[in-house]
Amino acid sequence: MSKTAPAVNDEVSRLEDDERRLVLDRFGHDDAWRLGVLLTDLARERGAAVAVAVHHGPQRLFHCALPGTSADNDAWLDRKCRVVSRYAASSLLVGARFRAKGRTFEESSRLDPDRYAAHGGAFPLRVRGTGVVGAVAVSGLSQAEDHALVVEALERFLESPGG
Repeated sequence: MSKTAPAVNDEVSRLEDDERRLVLDRFGHDDAWRLGVLLTDLARERGAAVAVAVHHGPQRLFHCALPGTSADNDAWLDRKCRVVSRYAASSLLVGARFRAKGRTFEESSRLDPDRYAAHGGAFPLRVRGTGVVGAVAVSGLSQAEDHALVVEALERFLESPGG
């Protein structure tokens, strides 16, 4: 069952609001470690079998694969992070924008689906006054749950001292 146009437009607006709200003052190696550990701890608390990655530019600064994951999850992380890097938006938002136009990312982006996936779970790391400097990603749950876990981790990270 496909989403109706108003529902998709509401989703796009909600996702865009998240991106405007979740902006960092800075982001470096230590921040990547703290965010990655926070996200991994949230997943462990919930018994979620996920893989987590935090990138700064093209460099992966953090990676954790919890029990129950496989190399397929790592491939999903890479594909979702490439979407963030290319579009400077979350992988779920990119997919929603295509759906809002009545198209699918896979059919309309002209990008190799083996290298790019506009499925939820990767979110841009945007630094105030700088722009997107990297991505944080989760793979292992449904795309909506992957995205929600990343958003929750970023909210907590921003509320924490040093965040």
